[in-house]
Amino acid sequence: MKDTLLFILTQIVDHPDDIVIDEVIEGDRTIYVIHAHPEDMGKIIGKKGRIIMALRDLIKIIAAKQKVFADIEIAENQEQSDKSDK
Repeated sequence: MKDTLLFILTQIVDHPDDIVIDEVIEGDRTIYVIHAHPEDMGKIIGKKGRIIMALRDLIKIIAAKQKVFADIEIAENQEQSDKSDK
């Protein structure tokens, strides 16, 4: 699943080398956390969140076939949160 998600994301974004996916396993759940270049966040999320919702649906379907639970989260950019603190 992680490889599939990475492949799709690298095809969507302008900075494919900056894509990093962390796999967090919590009991029977697997959560994929996407780290990307700040300029690519809009492309990953899409208009009204359509792209990220489609990615989540795809990963959940693949996971269901394997009888596991998986979801996707987008990591918050550290630089953006530093600016908002000031």
